[in-house]
Amino acid sequence: MTKTAGLLSLLLCSVSITHAQQLRVIIDSSLEKSQDESGAQQSPLLDDYGFARRVFLDVTGRIPSESQLLEFVEDQESQKREKLIDRLLASPEYARHMQHTFDVMFMERLPKKHIAPEDFQEFLRDSFARNKPYSQLAYEILSADGAIPDLRPASRFLLDREIKREETVRAIGRVFLGRDLQCAQCHNHPNVDDYLQQHYYGVAAFLQRSYLFTDPSSKQVSIGDKIEGDVTYTSVFTGEDGETQPRILELPEIQDPAQESEPYEVKPDSKNRGVPKYARRLQLAPAMTSIDNVAFRQNITNRIWAMLMGQGFVEPLDMFHEGNAATHPELLAAIADNFMLKKYDVKYLIKEIVMTRAYQRQSAMAEQQVTADSPLYLNATLKPLSPEQFAWSLLQAVGMVEKTRASVVGQLRKEDSNFDEAAIGNAEAIEGKVNVALKAQVQAIVQVFSGSNAASRFDASANHALYLLNGPEVAKWLAVGEGLLVDQLLAIEDNPSLAAKAFITIYSRRPTASEKRLVAEFVTSENSDREEAVRELVRTLLCSAEFRFNK
Repeated sequence: MTKTAGLLSLLLCSVSITHAQQLRVIIDSSLEKSQDESGAQQSPLLDDYGFARRVFLDVTGRIPSESQLLEFVEDQESQKREKLIDRLLASPEYARHMQHTFDVMFMERLPKKHIAPEDFQEFLRDSFARNKPYSQLAYEILSADGAIPDLRPASRFLLDREIKREETVRAIGRVFLGRDLQCAQCHNHPNVDDYLQQHYYGVAAFLQRSYLFTDPSSKQVSIGDKIEGDVTYTSVFTGEDGETQPRILELPEIQDPAQESEPYEVKPDSKNRGVPKYARRLQLAPAMTSIDNVAFRQNITNRIWAMLMGQGFVEPLDMFHEGNAATHPELLAAIADNFMLKKYDVKYLIKEIVMTRAYQRQSAMAEQQVTADSPLYLNATLKPLSPEQFAWSLLQAVGMVEKTRASVVGQLRKEDSNFDEAAIGNAEAIEGKVNVALKAQVQAIVQVFSGSNAASRFDASANHALYLLNGPEVAKWLAVGEGLLVDQLLAIEDNPSLAAKAFITIYSRRPTASEKRLVAEFVTSENSDREEAVRELVRTLLCSAEFRFNK
């Protein structure tokens, strides 16, 4: 029996034993077992308001609208949380959110070189809309050469890094293997025993024979391949020489087949892109997604877990090694293996994690804090919103999303008197037009809140506060006469109802009694201009830590 067949047999056996158990149950049981006596200090589960806000942010990338929130809260069905998750995962907004999340993960906000970022983003959006298996998505990205029009957007990962060794090998290691191999380029990593020079050059060997080709007629750049070019290296520490065929970490080297008498489909020259019958570059995708490559599935599982839970089993996400072991190694392995056996169904994995008690716990800690060497998941982790989450949530809160959607639906009804907003396929059409209409506003906010940072998360800065306090876009959204949130609040004469509307719209919860009292005092103070007071109330809520965090 081969190593691969043996592993698969073992996994299938494991699955048959736990067939009756859902992954969510396995996750909770494993985490609660690791908590021991500390489990008595678990935070309670979120109420419906908190759950709706968290899952909307994590699955659709924005806070819920007032109507969406109240419809969910008032629903008396016992399985409503699972049904909400299913509905959000099926929504076009899920695909948009995953497009943003994975675009940052793959491309780190790099500027355009050969492929328009919008084209790559649309490729991602379509992939997640169709629930393309993650292994297939990775395969397409790592194998695309830019020569096939339909797959050209997928080539941005390699083409816009111009397959330069330093940039491309590091990106492949970080994004697909969870290992930053940069410091293993000139020698074995000085601080991480697991990262060897042969690991760096094993990945480099897949691309050693590839080059950029510019078509003389169209001037379009794509990737060509040759049949010559081997990888050798020398350690600057020891002076020892080494060489390697293509390989993924400690997996066996991939040997070239016997060369044919005519090894090319198309010989490389100044007018033609080289297309060998056997290209080393095209071995990268199957090697990366192979069942033997445990690093591939554990890395993406760790990243999705961190996206939802606020922290990975391994942190930083791109530093898997023995000296930085996973906090719950058996659980990480179990989830990753299950994900692979489910054919890398991303929606499945997200749903199973979101349905756990661990995900649904409140972030507030128990009064007696527990100290531990690793996370115990007694409470949820506060997660700062990504720039894209913040942009869409800000536009949702001030009323721009709903106003734009109403305008889009109205226009579609003008074009077709029988247009049915709820009909299958129309939701995606509406969402697409809303995205186009709000694109400039979203980009303006993201530019402020992402700056030059490649990471999807951000920390508050003076520029962020100044934008919310003085930004011209924000000023317009908070102006009277725009038909947005401020106008809606000013139409409410009852102060407790005004406070409830503001808090539900912005915080996705009802205000406490003391918060209602403070709002009433603020908007009715002796020297208060009610219009300006309402505007400042909205601005204050938007500037708060509660709005900026997914808690």
